[in-house]
Amino acid sequence: MRISFTFSADARATQGKGASRRLRHTGKVPAVLYGAQQDAQDLTLDQQKLLTMIADERFYSSIVRLQVGAATHEAIVKDVQMHPAKNLVVHVDLQRVVENEKIRLHLPLHFKGEAASPGVKTQGGVVSHLRSDVEVTCLPKDLPEFLELDLSGMSLNETKFLADIPLPNGVTILELTRRNAAVVSIHAPRAEEPEPVAAVAAATPAEGAAPAAGAAAGAAAGAAGAPAAAGDAKKGEEKKDAAPAKKEGGKK
Repeated sequence: MRISFTFSADARATQGKGASRRLRHTGKVPAVLYGAQQDAQDLTLDQQKLLTMIADERFYSSIVRLQVGAATHEAIVKDVQMHPAKNLVVHVDLQRVVENEKIRLHLPLHFKGEAASPGVKTQGGVVSHLRSDVEVTCLPKDLPEFLELDLSGMSLNETKFLADIPLPNGVTILELTRRNAAVVSIHAPRAEEPEPVAAVAAATPAEGAAPAAGAAAGAAAGAAGAPAAAGDAKKGEEKKDAAPAKKEGGKK
């Protein structure tokens, strides 16, 4: 049985939200250990040591050893609850491990050979990771740290699925009993959308031409109206000159 982490824990007698809040104020983290057909046990872990361990992905995919007083327990991490706004662990769930009983947990996926694959190296494709981990079941002695998928032979527009992941002896991917989901693919890069500036620049002269045409039409109308106005003025002058002649003729 591979043990990756060993740390101490203290038994916890007090329960409830208020007691857990007081523990966190003192730099402690409430935890619970359950499973293996035994009663659940409330524990207290050290906040700073726990923050160091959870930064390592192996913490979630390995068997850990807990030292509680004089007793020692092997367990797996089932859940780590984090504070929504602070880098603090709020609660930890741990499940006891029995050597001859299968366990279930999520293993991280590692990908290799991306840059050397024809789809990326010669065809200009882009790799899309569709899954970062998978849930497996196995005996504690068969538990690997991670699962690895080789992409060096992938071409453009190819996809690898759960069934393509090499599995060690005794390890089963639970989701494969329901569906063979996609895990990773290589696809062509998305075409860039044309910049709207070009369209605006092309439309600007046409929009500017309308006023120019209107101005030209106004100028033409003004030019056509100018002789008419001049003719009206001339007729007015002629009428003005003719009026006194009629008056003088009347006196005679």
